[in-house]
Amino acid sequence: MSYVQPADLVDRLTAAGAAKASYSTGATILRAIMGGAILALAAAFAVTVSTQTGQPLLGALLFPVGFIMLYLMGFDLLTGVFTLVPLAWLARRDGVTLPAMLRNWGLVFLGNLIGAVAVAVLMAIYFTYGFATEPSAVGEAISEIGHGRTVGYAEYGAAGMLTLFVRGVLCNWMVSTGVVGAFMSDSMLGKIACMWMPVMLFFYMGFEHSIVNMFLFPSGLLLGADFTLMDYLIWNEIPTVIGNLVGGLTFVGLPLYLAHRRRSTPTTDAAALPAESASTATAPAVPTDLPAASPADPSAVGPTETADLVGATR
Repeated sequence: MSYVQPADLVDRLTAAGAAKASYSTGATILRAIMGGAILALAAAFAVTVSTQTGQPLLGALLFPVGFIMLYLMGFDLLTGVFTLVPLAWLARRDGVTLPAMLRNWGLVFLGNLIGAVAVAVLMAIYFTYGFATEPSAVGEAISEIGHGRTVGYAEYGAAGMLTLFVRGVLCNWMVSTGVVGAFMSDSMLGKIACMWMPVMLFFYMGFEHSIVNMFLFPSGLLLGADFTLMDYLIWNEIPTVIGNLVGGLTFVGLPLYLAHRRRSTPTTDAAALPAESASTATAPAVPTDLPAASPADPSAVGPTETADLVGATR
């Protein structure tokens, strides 16, 4: 499996973030709708496996299938753009401004919500034979998740809100690590392995993922769970989104960027060099803050797929 060195990895991450910020409104929303829908189906699959087998670890092992497929197909999640687009902004990539970044986040949030809620409606029909029967065992399990992870937090007041926020932070620490994993290798198997491991961890640990919750909680409401829409927004979705933003940036994006971004080559004191090399010490250092523009850099030629970034730049 080919391995991408950290400095090259950061170049790829900033290029991908710049490409995402440059997409049209329609393209951004479409990519986000499909990302939210596929992740919602993966969540339904994982809960089904966990419920029917009684083995939560098995559900966690299989959940990353959806995450991997949506990223290989070039779709987007809010948790991913929370990490990638700010790095492009910090790197001063062309066209990546604060308004462009906020626009991207807003559109991806909207698209993810549409896709996840659409799957929630379809799965509610599936679990109840078109609302003609009581929910199946899997439907009941989803309802209980929605109740326990809204009202359950509210019962503890401020301590519950803190716990919810921390679970959101921990979630996107792992999920964004999975997003970055798609850039760490040029081989299909390498990408899959790097994405699989951290996403499996987040799901099994019960961390809070804003897009997964866009499916689980609307599903619970449709299936008759004992919580309200305001319970969901205040005691889950809003704090989870904030926690996901903090986790992805603080523990993944910023450490990688600050540790491995390309810097200018430092100049050397001519007096400290041997006579035969002193003449070369006055030569200006070649700036290497940004990689040379080439067709392999999506920000240089627009948001088009390229051979070395297939499945990773979206």
